[in-house]
Amino acid sequence: MACAQAQARRVSQACFRHAWSWTADAGRSACSSHAGMPPAAAQLTCWRGLAASAPAVDCPAASPAAASPAAAPPAAASPAASPPPDPFALVREELGVVSERMRRSIVTDIPALGSAADYFFRLGADGKRLRSTVLLLLATRLAPAPPDLARLEVDESPARAPPGEPRRRQQRLAEITELIHIASLLHDDVIDEAGTRRGVSAANAVFGNKVAILAGDFLLARASVSLASLRDTRVIELMSACLESLVAGEILQLTADPEQALCLDHYLRKTYCKTASLMANSARSVALLGPEPGPDAAQAAWDYGRALGLAFQLVDDVLDFTASADELGKPALNDLRSGLATAPVLYAVQASEPLRALARRRFAAPGDVDAALAIVAAGDGLARARRLAADHADLAVQALGRLPPPACEEAGAAHAALLELTARVLSRRS
Repeated sequence: MACAQAQARRVSQACFRHAWSWTADAGRSACSSHAGMPPAAAQLTCWRGLAASAPAVDCPAASPAAASPAAAPPAAASPAASPPPDPFALVREELGVVSERMRRSIVTDIPALGSAADYFFRLGADGKRLRSTVLLLLATRLAPAPPDLARLEVDESPARAPPGEPRRRQQRLAEITELIHIASLLHDDVIDEAGTRRGVSAANAVFGNKVAILAGDFLLARASVSLASLRDTRVIELMSACLESLVAGEILQLTADPEQALCLDHYLRKTYCKTASLMANSARSVALLGPEPGPDAAQAAWDYGRALGLAFQLVDDVLDFTASADELGKPALNDLRSGLATAPVLYAVQASEPLRALARRRFAAPGDVDAALAIVAAGDGLARARRLAADHADLAVQALGRLPPPACEEAGAAHAALLELTARVLSRRS
């Protein structure tokens, strides 16, 4: 077992060294076998290929001499399938502590409010916690030494109490980010008149619109209390800007005139506000809360969060056309039925006047959704939207390459996990 773990660590380190040196080299792959590939694809393919092709090594059980290359018998030529690192597994235990702390922070003595605020947590419909996973991985990636996670426990202090060490402050930021995100989902479902969220009934369908809105407000209020406890005006300003962006993005979407609704720049601005702003500003904040913050690292973290957020939403827009309702946890073609023209439509419109006419009336007439789906499926809108998502994933990978060299093995593993997370954003089906 120890030998297998050591071999896996050597493979991981070799893959990571290649990956990090590649990103640090301004986009030129040092791996000749992947020359000519798009930057993000080259790096992620190299990481996955190296990990999967590592040879199996038998444990030398006899003596130190038996472990030397000269004394060891030839190993069987059977490759050991060493998968890419699981980003979620790397922080699973710590994320469990963060999640429990977050649930405790929203306890209230008003039963109706507590039930609505805690609704998604109780049903397990709050997803994989992508945002807090990114933040914890970034915290480890930027750590000057291995983080002390041996004493993981739920912090019993109230949310308003200032956290102590940098890692605890970064954990609290992850809690704050998830509370803001879940609050935005509660509000979005009311605005969109959604009936389901991640395969379960939406909170507004269970408790009514008024209670759902107030529950979202309550989560934002608790997030604000926790944010103030960090006693860092830079982070308070950044995370407060996220709240402004969430509102601005929704207003941009609701009030867009027909020309704005078909403008890709307007769409990307709205998407930054609604999705990427929270990822970008929380990523910068987690860098600033570290023990050795630096402006370059903070900017690179912001760039990574922004690019990852845009890639995530672009993939989401493609999945609205290509995935089933069961995979999405909500009705397919939901954007079209809501009258929204997302990236696949915006690209397809450039070659289809009939689709433009459908989009200008927000797909409101009978048969419009089916007609729009047929036009988009027959054109290159989906492929171009996927390419745009890949371009932003590439920018995310480049941003990781601008971070300072990892200071410890754990930081290297976190870097590799962030690369894998970026790849999973592109390849996800839900």
